[in-house]
Amino acid sequence: MTQKERPTAARPLPNVDPAEIAAMGKKQVEAMTNMQKEIVEAIEEINGEWAARLKAEADLATEFAGKLSAAKSIPETTAICQEWMTRRMELFAEDTRRFAAGIQKFTAAATRSLPMGWKGGSS
Repeated sequence: MTQKERPTAARPLPNVDPAEIAAMGKKQVEAMTNMQKEIVEAIEEINGEWAARLKAEADLATEFAGKLSAAKSIPETTAICQEWMTRRMELFAEDTRRFAAGIQKFTAAATRSLPMGWKGGSS
């Protein structure tokens, strides 16, 4: 290795303030903590929504089980089953919207934590 190729790490850096470096590090730690907090909050909100949805599903099943057990004819049973399927399809559509909104919330929280120059994709 020649004199010109040697690393210059041994030389002190000009105009470097240790307090400034510590402040930058503190800001980075705070930013990471805030990002993690935001992601956890988004996940907790999504989990709460899904827990409510599972309860609604159980309530629906209980309601229709009661209706089916009280049915007195085949046409009445058929109507109850059609009503149940209609409601299930409505819930499925709501689930799809909820899932998309949850992914969007999570993605927004996660992407806010990325470095400003990050563009994604393969460049």
